[in-house]
Amino acid sequence: MPGGHKTHIAKASAERVEVRGRDLVGDVMGRLTFTEYFHLLLTGDEPTEQQRFFLDLVLVAIAEHGLMPSNVAARMTLAADPAALQGAVAAGLLGAGPVILGTSGECARLLESDEDPLELARSIHEAGGKVPGFGHPIHRPVDPRAERILALADEHGVSGRNVARARALRDAVAELWDKPLPLNVAMAIAAVLLDLGYTADAVRAVPILARTAGLLAHLTEEREQPIGLHLGRVAEDAVEYE
Repeated sequence: MPGGHKTHIAKASAERVEVRGRDLVGDVMGRLTFTEYFHLLLTGDEPTEQQRFFLDLVLVAIAEHGLMPSNVAARMTLAADPAALQGAVAAGLLGAGPVILGTSGECARLLESDEDPLELARSIHEAGGKVPGFGHPIHRPVDPRAERILALADEHGVSGRNVARARALRDAVAELWDKPLPLNVAMAIAAVLLDLGYTADAVRAVPILARTAGLLAHLTEEREQPIGLHLGRVAEDAVEYE
């Protein structure tokens, strides 16, 4: 077999499943929660109590947000093929870009910069761009999820450099833009998770897991109370053909 190729995540044999150096059956099952296990899988380490608390918090915060386009796409896919649960989940995830999943990954990259927040915001503003993590089509003047995450970060004493930079960016955006743009949940997630030691790539991964849970809830309801085909008819009725 070719050498030099390694994985540190898991290996299964007839007698044992080993995950990140731990015996899945004899050690992990019954001891770690799913949130803790996800952290272990993602990072290779078991979480601290604060990491567990805030990872769980943000998964809860963004798992569900109503009949978003990704959920509608998943429901309509299942309506078209009731046996294709995996396909319907995939359809929802494929339709969940930054508008639906949020821009936590982009926010993390922004926060990792050493550039002064006001100058950073000014350069984006002058280029006609948008600052990731600000603005929301529904939540105005504040995103209540973001405010709760940041308040708990303060309360638990985990707010550090990145939460401070997020708040400085909020002040800069308020100064430079001529309309209110709330600091949204994506920025709060990025700031707190970075302060807890997560990488930007890990920050980007978390919303995908959260939204998968929401998709599965919609698809379970779709089987019990179908609306997928109705949503398709409503869309056709609402859009004028020329």
